[in-house]
Amino acid sequence: MGSVMDTTLMLIIAAGIIAVVYGVITRASLMKASTGNERMNEIAGAIQEGAKAYLNKQYKTIAIVGVFVTVLLFLFFRNAIAPVGFVLGAVLSGIAGYVGMLVSVQANVRTTEASRQSLGAGLNIAFKAGAITGMLVAGLALLGLAVYYYVLTGPMGANERGVIDGLVSLSLGASLISVFARLGGGIFTKGADVGGDLVGKVEAGIPEDDPRNPATIADNVGDNVGDCAGMAADLFETYVVTIAATMVLGSIIFSGVGQLALYPMAIGAACIVTSIIGTYFVRLSKGSDNVMGALYKGLIVTGILSIAAIYGVTSYLLGMGEIAGTPFSGMDLFLCGVVGLIITGLIVMITEYYTGTKFRPVRSVAEASESGHGTNVIQGLAVSMEATAIPVLIIVFGIIATYSLGGLYGIAIAVTAMLGVAGMIVALDAFGPVTDNAGGIAEMAELPSEVRNTTDMLDAVGNTTKAVTKGYAIGSAGLGALVLFAAFYKDIEYFAAKAEPGTFFDGLGTLTFSLTDPYVIVGLFIGGLLPYLFGAWAMQSVGRAAGAIVEEVRRQFKADPGIMAGTSRPDYARAVDLLTGAAIKEMIKPSLLPILAPIVLFFVIQFIATAVTGDKVAGNAAALSALGAMLLGVIVTGLFVALSMTAGGGAWDNAKKYIEDGNHGGKGSEAHKASVTGDTVGDPYKDTAGPAVNPMIKITNIIALLLIAVLAH
Repeated sequence: MGSVMDTTLMLIIAAGIIAVVYGVITRASLMKASTGNERMNEIAGAIQEGAKAYLNKQYKTIAIVGVFVTVLLFLFFRNAIAPVGFVLGAVLSGIAGYVGMLVSVQANVRTTEASRQSLGAGLNIAFKAGAITGMLVAGLALLGLAVYYYVLTGPMGANERGVIDGLVSLSLGASLISVFARLGGGIFTKGADVGGDLVGKVEAGIPEDDPRNPATIADNVGDNVGDCAGMAADLFETYVVTIAATMVLGSIIFSGVGQLALYPMAIGAACIVTSIIGTYFVRLSKGSDNVMGALYKGLIVTGILSIAAIYGVTSYLLGMGEIAGTPFSGMDLFLCGVVGLIITGLIVMITEYYTGTKFRPVRSVAEASESGHGTNVIQGLAVSMEATAIPVLIIVFGIIATYSLGGLYGIAIAVTAMLGVAGMIVALDAFGPVTDNAGGIAEMAELPSEVRNTTDMLDAVGNTTKAVTKGYAIGSAGLGALVLFAAFYKDIEYFAAKAEPGTFFDGLGTLTFSLTDPYVIVGLFIGGLLPYLFGAWAMQSVGRAAGAIVEEVRRQFKADPGIMAGTSRPDYARAVDLLTGAAIKEMIKPSLLPILAPIVLFFVIQFIATAVTGDKVAGNAAALSALGAMLLGVIVTGLFVALSMTAGGGAWDNAKKYIEDGNHGGKGSEAHKASVTGDTVGDPYKDTAGPAVNPMIKITNIIALLLIAVLAH
């Protein structure tokens, strides 16, 4: 078995390298495409410059926090395993986000130029850019996990506990980057979008992406740092955290079955190959304009091939019969993987239903706009709440089905399979900001209307794919956090069983998380409020950033009447600089909430319970019970908040676009004005607060895992 495991680990590393090589080769091909005329290049250059400036400043801020955390990990663990893992996770996550942004801003103008030829040519360039980002996210995540696992078990000679601490620290590094990237990028992009729309569309009556609007370049910059870099960091983190948690769970529960630690990475490796194959099936059929259908062809091929690949991996590494030392068989785990892929497909379909312009929810919001601004907001909120029901029922089905097949480890394998196809999912998501920018460049460069019509078709699909991928990210994050909670619970059992006299876990026994325990109830309530408080702070941050942009755009219009007349150019750079400073400042407070909340809750409850009972062991047990309950509270309400915000925001956005396509009076109508108001509410919902809840859920769980590891040292 040793040789099989060694060979498997090498193949896993090879798959990660293949994904990175695919990204490098495809980018070289992308860069050969034409960038159009001088005006197009000037606009694209301004977007590139703004995006780089923002991310450089953001990463410098994160680096300061990162150095502080690295020092703390070294002091607490007194070895290099946790600090090195943390730095590796943070650096790789940062690279994934930065490269994703870089490819996006290089592809936007090429997509615009390709759209002058045909819809198919524009689709080809935009999806190629998305595929580069997707495969780099999956490849770097898998490489980070596999290489560090190899180093831990080889050169570092870490014991089983050291391997677990290393993997959890790697996850923390990825999570830290993710929560900052999601929040900062989301505040930037929606501050620009909302502020620009309020003054441009509503007050000045000029179209979206009109070059006279000083916030236009900032809006296009925001699409890249929010949707592209943010989503890349988000799914990189979910991928790393989920697979690491599954490996940790396998190591704790079945410590004698070493291949269960490699099995999650092997699934990821196999699905990288199937995702790469799937990208070659994304092509428009001759004479067709069904862009969404072309994208789905690639996703469907990836899913079908992944089922076969997971079967092959399971058969090779575990066999399909009973696995010694476990209560399940290889076939059981394979079926768990299939359930995970089915959940992925169902969540994609349901999210498209709630956010696509062809379906009832979006059209109901558009129809409500005829009655005014208030009814648009009421219907949008109703859709946002309704949209949580079916995805949660799907997740419930997945939990029951996979638990009955493989217990907690079976649930983890289902989520691993969901994350296995992350390369293709990120490709669909990154397609969105590229096409959005392409339309903006076409408008600002005053290209013929048929070019803008082509980019609008791509952008409309891009809006749906962004919503769909966020639904997928939320579903996988919710289930992934459940795996983290399982690891937390089993970790406590592990430490309690091996506790030495006088240490923290001595005499702790088994925690039951009973609902008759007041500290469990307290933990559930505190955990439940965190996503709401986090979401509120994120929304307020967008409001303040948007307010600053509104004042800046108004100031420029007043100071230079030539802007509206088209005889002078706005100061785009000032708007970008203003938003950069605002986003960096505003992201700090919400980001600290999931980091500090578990620590503060633990020590406060420990102090209170010890004082009340006069028993230190009882105080420790109460603190752990409250902490575990907090994690469950965060997972449950976080899932609902994120799903509601993402689906509702997508519905508001596409209701506006549906009206702009000529329905319910079209552009300039009263219904259109009401839909702009709804979209103003929906924008920070779907692009800032909702998506940022994903890493917020997971980082809360990871901090709890690290806290109990620190207590055991």
